[in-house]
Amino acid sequence: MANLKKFLIRRFLTFIPTLIGVTLIVFLIAYVIPADVARAWAGGEKASQEYMEQIRREYHLDRPWYDQYWFLTSGLIKNSIVDPRTSNYVFDDIGKRFPVTFELALVAFFFILIIGIPLGIISALKRNTWVDTVIRFFALTGVSMPIFWLGYLLIYVFFVKIHWITLAGFPAPPEHQITHIPMIDALLTGDFSTFSQHLHRLWLPGFTLGFMGSGVLARFVRNSFLEAISSDYVAFLKAKGVPKMTIYRHALKNAMVPIVTVLGLQFGGLLGGTPITETVFGLPGMGFYVVDSIRNLDFPAVVAITMVFALIFLITNLVVDVLYAFIDPRVRY
Repeated sequence: MANLKKFLIRRFLTFIPTLIGVTLIVFLIAYVIPADVARAWAGGEKASQEYMEQIRREYHLDRPWYDQYWFLTSGLIKNSIVDPRTSNYVFDDIGKRFPVTFELALVAFFFILIIGIPLGIISALKRNTWVDTVIRFFALTGVSMPIFWLGYLLIYVFFVKIHWITLAGFPAPPEHQITHIPMIDALLTGDFSTFSQHLHRLWLPGFTLGFMGSGVLARFVRNSFLEAISSDYVAFLKAKGVPKMTIYRHALKNAMVPIVTVLGLQFGGLLGGTPITETVFGLPGMGFYVVDSIRNLDFPAVVAITMVFALIFLITNLVVDVLYAFIDPRVRY
């Protein structure tokens, strides 16, 4: 337990330089863009010179880049930076949109699990058969297909043709909130009507976002499970007459360590796909917010969203590292 505490402290300390590096890269990219940010925030070509000068002073745009970066990041940490487009604090705007994005990621992750793991196991058990070929083709299709193309294709089928989904608005949260994630709160409070409304709005965007990840996971589960069932201990268990299902259960447990690694990376990667998915399906989440911010040169919002995505990715990988010790007793910290 003491070693685990030391490991967690070391990992938390690495969060700081990682977040600084990520936000600094995004800030520098925004800084070198040849555009008059103050004019864009002030309203464009019709903006008055006095108002633009006020914006430059307020956001330190008239100072060196390192001064601007310190002002921006320290202000975001204290939530004292006002979004120039909405006139709200940046993290207040993000807080309103975070539940939508997190719900979308959860639904997409659910599809990755229920599609990728079974198909990977079946492909391994049916190795070099037509079933294996079909599943490997599906996995290759999932990896290769662009999210926006699949999204528009599914919208045409399920919205235009058979009217199974809606693209307008977003359901209200349940009356009683605990975690402030509506789907989770609806389940905890037994509000299944609200849960079904959110699921109805998010199942198709979630499938679209998770389709690529399910293909990646299926290929990885297949290879990892094949390696496990080809091990010497599996041959020994077969020689002893151990039932197949028991053997497969032991093999799958040994194959889970690399699979959990991929799942952690997949969950973090889902956040990177939300801007496209939310834009295609009209979801009012952080992804749609950051696309709109980039379009309007709203760099405080872009850096803040990047900070949130990076933090979630780091926490996810930390959880995965801790899970190793529970999955494989040989792993110690």
